[in-house]
Formats: sequence, C-alpha cells, structure tokens
Amino acid sequence: MVDIPLSALEVAMVQTGTRAVDTLRDTGAFAQELERLGYHRLWYAEHHHSPAIGAFPPVVLGAHAAASTSAIRLGSGGVLAPNHAPLTLAEQFGTLAALHPDRIDLGIGRGPGTFDEATARALRRGAGPTTDAEYRDDVAAILAFLVDEVALGPLPEPWLLASSPAGAALAAELGLPVAVAHHIRPENTGAVLERYRAGFTPSRWCAQPRVLLCVEAVCAETAQEAQRLIGPMDVVKAGLLRGVSESPFPTPEEAAAHPFTEAERQALAGFRAQQAVGTPEFVVRRLRELAGETGADELMLTTPVYGFRDRVRSYELIKKNYGV
Repeated sequence: MVDIPLSALEVAMVQTGTRAVDTLRDTGAFAQELERLGYHRLWYAEHHHSPAIGAFPPVVLGAHAAASTSAIRLGSGGVLAPNHAPLTLAEQFGTLAALHPDRIDLGIGRGPGTFDEATARALRRGAGPTTDAEYRDDVAAILAFLVDEVALGPLPEPWLLASSPAGAALAAELGLPVAVAHHIRPENTGAVLERYRAGFTPSRWCAQPRVLLCVEAVCAETAQEAQRLIGPMDVVKAGLLRGVSESPFPTPEEAAAHPFTEAERQALAGFRAQQAVGTPEFVVRRLRELAGETGADELMLTTPVYGFRDRVRSYELIKKNYGV
C-alpha cells in the first residue's frame, strides 16, 4: 500500500450564478476546511481573463488563508514567472514566509495563465512569449533574490511546475522539487519524471529528487453522483478542445444538457481514465495506483466541481478513506 501526503490545488472557479466576491469568500472557508481535514498543503493557481476562473493573485489568496489557519502549508501552484519581476516575487513570498514561518511555498510556472493574447501581452508589458533561456534566468533570479536580497527569516519552499520534459529538465538542473501537472497533460507524466530523475542535481533547496503529482479527483458516495459533479468541467474541457476558452463554469444541470460530440466524449473519457473520479473506494485505489506507478512523494488533488459543499465533501470522503 502506498500512503503519502495529500494536498490540494485551488483554481478559484467563478461559477454560473455567482460573483467573484462569492468565490473569494469561499476560498477562506475552503482553507479552513482543508486544515480541519488534515490536508498537507493548499496551493493557488494564477489565471487571467477567464469567465470560469477568478483572476486572484496567488500571493494574496495565500496571505488571506494564512491569516485564518495555523498549520496547513499555503502557496502558489503556480505563480507564473514571466508575468512578474523576479525581485517582486521574491519580496512578496519572502515577506509572506517571514510572517508565517515554515508554512509558505513558492510554486513557479511558465505559462501566461490566459488564452487571450492581448491579456498575455498586457501582463508582460508588451513582450511576447518567453524563451527557454529567459524562463531559466527568471527562475534562477527569483531563487537568488530570495537568498541574497530579501531573506527576512525562514524562506518559502520553492517548487517548479512541469507539464513537459523541458520543465522537468530545468527543475533537475536547479535542484528544485517538481510539481507534475498530471491533471493537465497526463500523457507527458512518464517523460517528465524520467527527465527529472535522470538529470537531478542536489542543491540547497533539495538534496534528492522530490515529486508532487497533481491529479484531478472528484469523489462522491456513488459513481453516478461523481459523474454528475464532473460534468461542468467536462463542458469547459470540451470548449478547450474546440479552441473556445470563454466558456463560464456551468451548473451540473446545464452540463447534463450539454450536447457533446462523439469525438469530445471519447477525448474526455480518455482523459478521465488517467485521473480519479468515482466512489471513495475507486478514487482512493486510483490515487494509490498513480502514486505507485510514478513514485510520487505527495499527491495534490484538484476538484473542479460546482458548489462549495460538494467540493469540500469530495475532499472529506477521500481523506477519510485514504487514511493519512
């Protein structure tokens, strides 16, 4: 049996029929619920210009949650380096770590956090997509500033997010723990892990390879209810398959009436087979399989369902049956 820590990724969905302020209210309560359930850490993702996901800075959400919790680790999963000056990120997360010692993580990613080109360029003050060399320099600068410029006390724990072998290679080169985006590109997970472990160089941040695997996990008392809960995210994913990124996050009832094409159904079924959606017994078994297959040191669950109570209940059922 593989029993490793469970954590959570919060993407702050703005649901149909609600406002952004409602989502913000729920994020604080969600952190308290996860701490009560015994989850190890909670990360916040950076997104922009999306009708389904709030544009809430991870450092602000982390600070808000840290003020109302006492034990759970908090941080970014991730903050997107090309959108920010390295010194600014070091100052922000360094300050947060000083205020909440040994509880703050700095998960760093590369993407723009938006499918809208104008928004991406605005975030980067007119600059185009970052190159591999520029991204490496940004990450290295963040780490250097953390140590040399703004070391106010305990440092945040840095992680590098990876959904491709290139990201894994950078994490290995810099000696950082890696968070693998299995919930986004499960087809790349094997290659990411192979590249990371083969090239890992020990550093002050990490003495040996350390892997967090992020998995989409939706759990309910019955398989039918779990399928109902994952329906809204299926609609969003189907839109992305068509190149449509402006879909709001629908209700389960709206999702149930959505006319999926056969190609979309097949693609969604293939993706879901790589994740963990179903009853507590099925989800826990699937999570342990993934942990065993990948050798992950930690699992991070993302649960994109409509309704705060249903989302918390999913995490509750998993933790109760997982047993760690």
